[in-house]
Formats: sequence, C-alpha cells, structure tokens
Amino acid sequence: MTSRTVLVTLLVALVSVFATAAAGVPLIRQAATTHARESLREQADVAATMLAAREGRPAGVQQLGRLMRGNGIRFSLVHAHTPDRAWVPPAAMRRLGEGKPVHSRVTRNGEDVLFEARPVGRASGVVLAQRVSAARGETLGLRLALALAAGALAGALAGVFLARRLSRPLRQAARTADRIRQGDRGCRMPLTPPVEVRELSSALNELSTALEISERRQQDFLMSVSHELRTPLTTIRGYAEALADGVLSTDAETAQGAGRTVLTEAKRLERLVTDLLALARLQADDFAVEREEVDVTALAAAAVTAWRPSLEGTGTQLRTELPSRSVTLHTDPVRLRQVLDILMENASRVAPHAPLVVALAEETDAGPGPGERDAGGHVALSVRDGGPGLTDEDLRVAFERGRLHHRYRASRPVGAGLGLALAAQLVDKLGGTLTAAHAPEGGARFIIRLPGPRCPDLSVSPPAAAPGARRRP
Repeated sequence: MTSRTVLVTLLVALVSVFATAAAGVPLIRQAATTHARESLREQADVAATMLAAREGRPAGVQQLGRLMRGNGIRFSLVHAHTPDRAWVPPAAMRRLGEGKPVHSRVTRNGEDVLFEARPVGRASGVVLAQRVSAARGETLGLRLALALAAGALAGALAGVFLARRLSRPLRQAARTADRIRQGDRGCRMPLTPPVEVRELSSALNELSTALEISERRQQDFLMSVSHELRTPLTTIRGYAEALADGVLSTDAETAQGAGRTVLTEAKRLERLVTDLLALARLQADDFAVEREEVDVTALAAAAVTAWRPSLEGTGTQLRTELPSRSVTLHTDPVRLRQVLDILMENASRVAPHAPLVVALAEETDAGPGPGERDAGGHVALSVRDGGPGLTDEDLRVAFERGRLHHRYRASRPVGAGLGLALAAQLVDKLGGTLTAAHAPEGGARFIIRLPGPRCPDLSVSPPAAAPGARRRP
C-alpha cells in the first residue's frame, strides 16, 4: 500500500507539474518578451537622448553601444540616413526618414528579433536589435525545469509521508490480527482518529471479543459433551469389566437387569452421537429436506401414540389439543417428527409426574386489507409442560447449544444441551420458526410455526410474540 500510495501521489504531482507547465510556460514566455521589449525601448530612448545631446560619434555613445553589445543587444548609429550596420532593415530606415520611432518584431533566419529605432534630428538616429530568445534569457527553460523538478520531488516526499501515515493503522491492524491468530484474545487496538481508523479498530476489537466468547462457549460445550459421553461409557465399561471378571451374578434376573442398563446407556450414547452428527450436517449445504403433503394432525397423533407408554409409565399426564379435521402442510414429515420428538423428550425429562400437552392450531396473519378474499396463515404445533419452567433470560438463550445444560445441570435433569439447538436449526431448514415461552401449566412452551395454506377462515388468532423467539433470517 505504501508503494502504491507513493506512486499515485508521484503521478498526481507529475500531472500537476505538466499541467502547470502547459499553462504557465506560454504566459511566462509572453511576460518575458514583453519585459524585454519594454527594456529595449527604454535603452533606445536613452541612446537617442545621449546622441541628441552630442554631435558625431561621441565616446559616451560608443561606450553605451559596447555595453549593449556585451548584453546581446545590437547597436547601430544612423548618419545622413545611412546606418553603420548592414543588419538594419530598410523598413526601419524608411520610418526613421519620416522622423518616426520604430517598434517592430521580425523573423530572420527562423529566429524572432526585436527592433527599436529612434530618430535624432533630420538625418540621424539610433537602432537597437535583440533576439527574442536572448531577451527572454537563455536559462529560462533550465530554471523552469528545475522549478518543476523541485515540485515533483516535493510531491514524491509528501506521498511517502502520506503513505506511511495512512498505512500505519493498517500495519498495526495486521499485527493485532496476527496476535489474535496466535491466540492472544486480550489484544486490542487503540481507538484513534480519523473516523475510518477508529471504525477499523473498533471492528477488530469486537471481533477479538466475539472470538473470545465463542471459544469460551465452545470449551463449555465440549466439556458438557465430554461429561455426557463419559457417563454412559463409564456404566457400560463397569458392567463389561464385571462380566469379564465374573463378579456379576449369572442368574437370569441379574443378567437381564445388566442388559437393560447397558442397552439404555448405549441408546443414550447413540442418541448423543446422532445429535452431534445432525448438528454437523445442518451446517452443510447439501442437507436434504424432502417436502411433501403432510397431515400434521395425524403426524402429531402418531407421535403422541408412540410416546404415551413411556410417558405414562413415569406418571406424566399426557394430553392433546388437536383439531378434529386434517391440517395439511407441504413440509418434510421426517424432520418435523424429529423436532416434535426432541421437544417431547425434553419435556418428559424435566417434568416427570407433571402435565405434558401437545397442541395444534392454525393462526392468521394480519389481514391483507379490505376487499381481499384470503389471508395468509401459519400452523402452530406446540409442546407445553408443567415442569419448573424457564426464566425470561432462559427464553432468550434457550436455543444456544449447552446454555441451559450448563445453567441447570446441578439442579434438574438435563440432557447434553444439544436437543433444543438441533430442533431450532431443523425448523429453520423447514422454513419456519421455533419460539420459547411460558406455558399456562406453569412450565415451558415451545411452538413450531410453519407457513400454512392460504384460507379465508382460520380458527385461532395469533398469540403475542413470545420472548426467546428464534426468527428465520
């Protein structure tokens, strides 16, 4: 950047110099010519005055002539209408003969020459001539070139200074970014003017802070997952060692109990690994969503039927609030059922011996306006429980991986902290939203909202926006 800035500044300086030269040189040449003509006229007047004061070829006039010739001015005296030099043009002699002064500029041998002549009496006079180039000064071009070169050099030096000044914050930002890359999350850039540099510094500092928070959350998440993996693995390993050492009784009842325990822990481990793989796949561009016409009422009823034995076995009071007619959506039934299973499992874990309600309703959007026939709607599939519930702060972070797990793992039954994050991302892939709110049963309420069919009559008005909503971008 420094080199390019210097190059650009130098080019700008050169363009300015050439533009100045193109506009200024003719003016300077004209001014120099005018000044030389005025000076030549004054010298001609002086010579004519001296010649009129004396007769013949006085020594003073001759000395003046030698002085002028030394300065590049030709000098000629006229006696009896005859000049003593052959270079005097006839036109000047005719005008002198008429008793009139001469002011002319003629071209001889491709060179411009200034002529000044003054009559002295009736038959005498003085004639002065000077080349225009000599009148302007032979070193005019050299001096002008030196001045332009000095301007270009000053522009280059200013470019170097400006480039170093501009690139200093960028170099500092690069060094800060390199330190952040090496793991120094406490590295910060000072907020210095101008505004653009302050914005760059602020953005880099915010990036460092975000990386620090993200890494801390990632570490917490990995610790939670490691803990969840270790628990079933420890149980399975303990039973395996007991069987290998012959410590475990070989009667049928004990063997069946050990088998059920190992199977339960293996399923738990399998579910955890499946959730991790699903979360990883959701970040991929090729994650498959196969949409078809789905009866959401039947899908919710099937899920309740599948979960009823295990839920009622733990004393959970399972209820449904499903419409009597079919509600059809164009969505992926497998993914929608997966989300519903995650929410029901989460509710059953945190709220045993409490109400658990699966509800389905249709919600209207804001009407399109008077005179229009249809209004768009959404289908809301919700799971409510009568468990300990969530705080308002919990609702805002409910779908961040491991946040609720880390907060409540010491006070209530929790999973691996992946289920709600997985459910939210699946609903997002389906084109809907997953929100968290307080349930009327006293626990938590999770609502899956999917775009529904457009129809003029929908039965349920939309509830107020719930805190903790995960909006689809």
